[in-house]
Amino acid sequence: MINRFLYFGYYLKQLDKTTFRLFTNFVLQKTNFSKVKLYKEIFFDSIKYNISILEYFQFGFYAKDKKEKELWAGTGYMYEYQKIMNPPKYRHILDDKTLFYKEYNSFFKHHVMDVEDMKQDIKGVEKMLEMPKVVLKESKGKCGVGTTFIDTDKFNAESLIQYMIDNEFDLAETYITQHKDLNRLSPSGVNTVRIFTQLNEKDEVEILGCRQRISVNSPIDNMAAGNLAAPIDEKTGIINGPGVYSDITKSPETIHPITKVPIVGFQIPFWDDILTMTKRAALKHPQNRSIGWDVVVTDYGPGLIEGNHDWCKLVWQLPVNKGLKTMLKEYEKK
Repeated sequence: MINRFLYFGYYLKQLDKTTFRLFTNFVLQKTNFSKVKLYKEIFFDSIKYNISILEYFQFGFYAKDKKEKELWAGTGYMYEYQKIMNPPKYRHILDDKTLFYKEYNSFFKHHVMDVEDMKQDIKGVEKMLEMPKVVLKESKGKCGVGTTFIDTDKFNAESLIQYMIDNEFDLAETYITQHKDLNRLSPSGVNTVRIFTQLNEKDEVEILGCRQRISVNSPIDNMAAGNLAAPIDEKTGIINGPGVYSDITKSPETIHPITKVPIVGFQIPFWDDILTMTKRAALKHPQNRSIGWDVVVTDYGPGLIEGNHDWCKLVWQLPVNKGLKTMLKEYEKK
């Protein structure tokens, strides 16, 4: 229990105060809570249910009873669970994008080079620069942080390498052209599929959930950047619920707010191939047992973008409007 008080201190330190004020005002308008009552409940629920301060709002705890609250997996619980399933001494394969692309290269549809590769392969860099854009990344970046898109007509091979060194970018990737159907849904960014895999006690791959991340006038598709995530039916690959935001002041979307393409009923292309590929990837390094895979879908099939050992509980639970902690408890027992 002492850990949970330490966690709460961490949540306070990391708290986005602007978002906290926005959520607080929203809940105070919807409920008969006083500010004091709300703050007390946030504190006690954070300690009791092992959730962060903002998750109190995002999980809708202000309108849930104790039984419902028990079902939600928050930051504290996920940190402990993922530390067991993906031990720190092994997870670096997923954490470091340079290592990841070298280990999982056979699952990629796009070309990736790190700075050292680029220095040794100038012709490879020149080939990459034939594309109109290149994506630059920091190897430790998360949630789209440390990612930038550059126009290639401003660089040659040598100047690109120097630019990356000067700005502490480790990786260059060819810009991915997503499948035409996903581009019709949202052309502002590459819209990735998130597949959550878990190895059981027999080292068999089981799917914990499938979600479509949908950009909303944004070059990246993360929920943290204000975008949508929608649930996908595992058997059919069809989106079977509205897209939701992590911002509780925004309503779910059944139709894309910019393109007006229906979200519910949208068929994800190459669905069987996506599941087959992620299951194969999940077995490549079985010491990491629970992974959130980001999959890009092109006109030529699916490819991996990255694998996350600390996969997001919001993308997992919010699109189905349901706490899913009991699913993980079963793997803990076994």
